[in-house]
Formats: sequence, structure tokens, C-alpha cells
Amino acid sequence: MLAAMTLLTGAAYPAAITLIAHVLWPVRSEGSFIVAGTRGGSASHRSGAFGSAVFLGPALRDRARVQRSGLGGSNLGATNPALAEAVLERTARLKETDPPANDPVPVDLVTASGSGLDPDLSPAAAMVQVPRVARCRGLDESAVRALVARHVQGRQWGILGEPRVNVLLLNLDLDAPGTRH
Repeated sequence: MLAAMTLLTGAAYPAAITLIAHVLWPVRSEGSFIVAGTRGGSASHRSGAFGSAVFLGPALRDRARVQRSGLGGSNLGATNPALAEAVLERTARLKETDPPANDPVPVDLVTASGSGLDPDLSPAAAMVQVPRVARCRGLDESAVRALVARHVQGRQWGILGEPRVNVLLLNLDLDAPGTRH
């Protein structure tokens, strides 16, 4: 029975699901790998490690950590006092680098996900970063705001999730020829 279940659940089922995914979603099942010039590549469902102030992204939360140790998330539980302390520290740092136009601060800029590889930000979190990015790139804020607005994706099927901005794709557009920085 052990051998039969191992073959069924460890080999046959994963192989069948992989085959179905390749047939139904050929591009997504391969990881949607993107290569941008000499920067290397990243999957479109990952934020990437944009550590510079000329980029938008969740890396703002932990830009120094990302540059020191690569990508990764947080394993702090909701009741861990270190999590509350980290959120307060990040909020203070955010208010120095990207003062929000109004409170409250977008939560996705001061918290970390389990993986640390989220591809998306809330539209509010992206808009908070617009003045810094525009200033660092020498662009008009309205142009950067318009680019962010073009990248806002609605709820999946109109009902699931929240509106979001894919950070990797937005940053690639910011780096497109003709965009100064």
C-alpha cells in the first residue's frame, strides 16, 4: 500500500497536474521569466530586488536587508513583540523617505510577507512612493502617477482580491528607453 500511494501521490498526481498546467496555461506554468537588458531576469509574479531609490516596490520596507542578504520574508508571528517594533521602525523610516500625503500609512509598505517576494503593492502604497521616484529620476510627478495608474490591476474576475500594482512590470516600464533617471 505504501508503494502504491507513493507512486500515486508522489509521481502520478504531480505529473498529471503539471501536464494539465502546461496545456491550459503554457506561459504561466513556465514561470513568466522576464529579461531586461543586462539586469538579468525575474519572474513577473515576483517583485525582484529593486534596491535603488529610483524604483517603486516592497523592497522599500527592507531595502538594506535585501541588499545585504538577498530576498526573503519574515517569520515573525502576529503576537511577536519584535513584529510590532519592526513595523514602528519601518513606519518612521517611511515617513522620512516617502512621507504619505495622508495617514494611515499603507500597511503593505511596513509589513513583510512570509515569502518577501510579493509581486504586487496596493495602489496606495505605489502612490506614496511617486514623489521620491519622480524626484530621483528627474520626472514630473504626474507622469509617474499616470504610469502607476496604467499598471493598476483590478480584482481577479471582478470579485477576488484587491486592486494591485505589479512592481516588477511597473519598474521595467520606468526603465524603458526615454524614461530619465
